[in-house]
Amino acid sequence: MGLTYVRYEADGWGIGELVLDGDRVLHSELPRPRAGRAEGEHPLVERLQRYFAGERVDFADVEVELGDETAFSRRLAAAMRAIPYGEVVSYGELAALSGHPNAQRAAGSVCANNRFPLVVPCHRVVAANGIGRYGASGVGYKRRLLELEGVTL
Repeated sequence: MGLTYVRYEADGWGIGELVLDGDRVLHSELPRPRAGRAEGEHPLVERLQRYFAGERVDFADVEVELGDETAFSRRLAAAMRAIPYGEVVSYGELAALSGHPNAQRAAGSVCANNRFPLVVPCHRVVAANGIGRYGASGVGYKRRLLELEGVTL
């Protein structure tokens, strides 16, 4: 199957992007204000739009391409995917959940390089003393996602 590029609009958030191989997500970008318009179709788009509209949506069944990741990164991704909607864990707790209790800094690095936000919900991982960082999207975006899920830090 060939690659599919999809741009979708989430009201109040902007345009997001997906790169898919069939139903497997190869890369995703969160919606943000940007030039252009929605293009392409995929069933995942409707679920993403529902999430950004405030509906509790589960992405546990969405397949992501982790083949080029290390075994450590795959374990962290699995642990992140197990964090329920509306809950958070610290980077240290995430490291322990993945079987590496002293690897909180490495867990933070994996979160910072996550290509599957929402599907691998790194926004649910916070610093022990506050919200923590959120890559290029910034702390404000992370806070907005957590507030959407009913979490206030």
